[in-house]
Amino acid sequence: MICQTSLNICSVHMQSNAAASRLLKYTLHLADNALVLGHRNSEWTGHGPILEQDIALSNIALDLIGQSRNFYQYAAVLKGENDTEDDLAFLRGSSEFLNCLIVEQDNGDWGKTIVRQFLMSAYLYPLYHMLQHCGDEIIAAIASKSLKEVTYHLRWSSEWVIRLGQGTSESHSRITAAVNGLWMYTAELYTPVEYEINLPEHVAPNYDLIKQEWKNRTEEVFKRAGLMIPFDIEMANGGKMGVHTPALEQLLSEMQYMQRTYPGMEW
Repeated sequence: MICQTSLNICSVHMQSNAAASRLLKYTLHLADNALVLGHRNSEWTGHGPILEQDIALSNIALDLIGQSRNFYQYAAVLKGENDTEDDLAFLRGSSEFLNCLIVEQDNGDWGKTIVRQFLMSAYLYPLYHMLQHCGDEIIAAIASKSLKEVTYHLRWSSEWVIRLGQGTSESHSRITAAVNGLWMYTAELYTPVEYEINLPEHVAPNYDLIKQEWKNRTEEVFKRAGLMIPFDIEMANGGKMGVHTPALEQLLSEMQYMQRTYPGMEW
């Protein structure tokens, strides 16, 4: 009887640890998405096509990096090993990052950057709408604050997709190429992996609903822009499980250089 009771307690403890591990991975996934996309956008600072949009994209980058900080701070608490937000951002290797593949892709031209931001914003908008009502108070609070920023990101990027799609033959050609090049990474956004599928019920978002809302938004904006959704494209995935393209390694080598060269450095 004592042995059976001990086994039951051990089983409950293991389930609790497993649930905590999945919540940690999911929080890191949210943080990594925001950090990597924010860093990519920051690479445009000083290089935007016009000053006003240079500043706009730089501000979006700051919003995303701010969101990542909030998620990393919570992840550090969940991890409970004296790690800080900086450790999680700057001292993990590419295989430890859980971001979607689309955010790590290189900027390319302005059209590619715009399409990447639009596709991510169209995904984050319904996601944060759901998470702001989830049972985890910290994630809900971060999502609620982030939603205000993502609402602007979505409006801004939607307007640019339409503007480029309805613009000159050159702009239409470039943004069409951007859509064709990035579409292969979109299914990963709304296809849950193990730690998302088995999230605690009070946290887990409805991915079927997210997919439908994302699809509706994308089709609406593309229609107004005169763009076609690509068909018969082989989808890529793996980013949410730590399998990445070489683009992430290049990004991290630059982003993490100072912390890795001078460990423990503080401003």
